[in-house]
Amino acid sequence: MADTIDASEAEVLACAGTFPWWSVLLWGICAVIIGILFLTTPVITTIAMITMIGAWWFVGGIFSLISLTADRSHLALKVITAILSLIAGLVILAYPLFSTLVILPFFVMIIAIWGILIGGTQLFHGYSAKDWGSAALGLLSVIFGILLLVYPLQAALSLPFVAGIFALIGGISAIIGSISLKKMQAS
Repeated sequence: MADTIDASEAEVLACAGTFPWWSVLLWGICAVIIGILFLTTPVITTIAMITMIGAWWFVGGIFSLISLTADRSHLALKVITAILSLIAGLVILAYPLFSTLVILPFFVMIIAIWGILIGGTQLFHGYSAKDWGSAALGLLSVIFGILLLVYPLQAALSLPFVAGIFALIGGISAIIGSISLKKMQAS
């Protein structure tokens, strides 16, 4: 029995060869640094991140237009998407502070609607399957979504702190995981 590998161990072993251990370590260190920045300087870090999103959209719009030279399928949709990306990117790059004040509440609204939809689905599934744990999680998700809709400004203000905590936890987990991955890849 000790020689058999269960499904979760097999999945971990299959993923172990996917990424070099040092890339997971590097990702973890970057995530810890970003988490610390979000927690210590939330306003500056949030503005910087939103500005990076603007630059990403702008460059993405340029590449979308360039890609039309190779593939002209769905031309109208690709042109519209590229132009919207260019405009959104330029607006964010020109007005980073204003964009941050608009984009954060927008993200909160998307998260709220997503929470209500996913929670409603879980609640329905939990009720149908008599899975009260799933139903309880669905109900919590719906309540969380409604709270975000009722208090969007407070949620937007706390978003950098939540992102910082998640980045710290994810970064520390990645660093610990990279040590295990190094051991697995060495053997």
